[in-house]
Amino acid sequence: MSSVRKHFAFICLLVFMMVFASACSSDQTGSSDSGSKDKEETKNSEPIKIGVLASQTGGLEAYGKQTLRGFELGLEYATGGTMEVDGRKIQFIVEDTETKPEVAVQKATKLLEDDEVDFLVGSSSSGDTLAVLPLAEEYEKIMVVEPAVADSITGSEFNKYIFRTARNSSQDAVAGAAAIAKDGVKIATFAPDYSFGRDGVAAFKEAAEKLGAEIIHEEYADPAATDFTSNIQKVIDSKPDYLFVVWAGANSPWNQIADMKVQEKGIKISTGAPDIAALTTMEPLVGMEGFSVYYHDLPKNEINDWLVTEHKKRFNNELPDLFTPGGMSAAIAIVEAIKKTGGDTNADTLIEAMEGMSFETPKGKMTFRPEDHQALQSLYAVRLEKKEGVPYPVPVLIRELSPEETAPPIRN
Repeated sequence: MSSVRKHFAFICLLVFMMVFASACSSDQTGSSDSGSKDKEETKNSEPIKIGVLASQTGGLEAYGKQTLRGFELGLEYATGGTMEVDGRKIQFIVEDTETKPEVAVQKATKLLEDDEVDFLVGSSSSGDTLAVLPLAEEYEKIMVVEPAVADSITGSEFNKYIFRTARNSSQDAVAGAAAIAKDGVKIATFAPDYSFGRDGVAAFKEAAEKLGAEIIHEEYADPAATDFTSNIQKVIDSKPDYLFVVWAGANSPWNQIADMKVQEKGIKISTGAPDIAALTTMEPLVGMEGFSVYYHDLPKNEINDWLVTEHKKRFNNELPDLFTPGGMSAAIAIVEAIKKTGGDTNADTLIEAMEGMSFETPKGKMTFRPEDHQALQSLYAVRLEKKEGVPYPVPVLIRELSPEETAPPIRN
């Protein structure tokens, strides 16, 4: 073979090899893209899993029950009954924290590791919730806090994965202070001795003092106590104009406050109107002015109407209670966030979608404030009154306190 022909053959071989290599590379790239698409389609068809932490036993069992009922109804409402969003089915797994922080951590870890949930929701106790917050950050999962209210959750202990549909202690405080605080008024406070109570009193004190009132005594009781005699006596001895009470749980102090004739000693009582079970013990407080987080006939909107109707239909004519709309709001927030991301449950994508997000709830419009992810929301200034046919004092609306009016300080 001549040198020219040999040279020509070599060039042809070289070109052939380059084309072959290019084709192989193209095939491999195509295969990789196809595999990636298949994986994405598989991922997007997998169910969205939500782990719900609630007190199904312990001192806040009633609150856990209300939240869970509201959460399930909220998922149904937000998905139009399909229980799916963007083609992905929604599953939720409930774990009982037993109202014990160490148990809450165990159950949350189980949900994150074994069940591989995309979201956490909860819990009934501020103590339980504070114990779980670091896990949301560690596992990079969104946690929607409901109904725990301690300011520190979206304050000193905040991390970017935390969003709260529950109101916080400062929002309660603004509403409570608006009802009674003004120049020259002397106020004593009474609360359980844990984060919920102490945060609540600190926030109330700040709000009341801005309005000119003086906090002359702070009294804290064992959260598990049933005898508050010595606590109430210390309040009486301080001789305030008002006693502002921050309380949660079945072991409420209302009967002992009545037995010790606090109001007959010239001390007016003010507090948040609690759940229906606690309202039945508040007969001595008829005429009291305070605030409410929720009572079934205070909000006037279509979602609340739906909630009241469906709740009565499904639960033996029972009315939704104090924390039922909160559970519903948490569910609606999650569904609306997933809609905004097109079914993507990546935490960073969700955070971007949820910061500043507004959504409609049984309490009207809520908005996650970008700075601390606290949901701004309405509360209600109320007066306890007797109502014919109702066996307990009823919170009657004085005025609705707007989300802007009850916006708490940013503390993170």
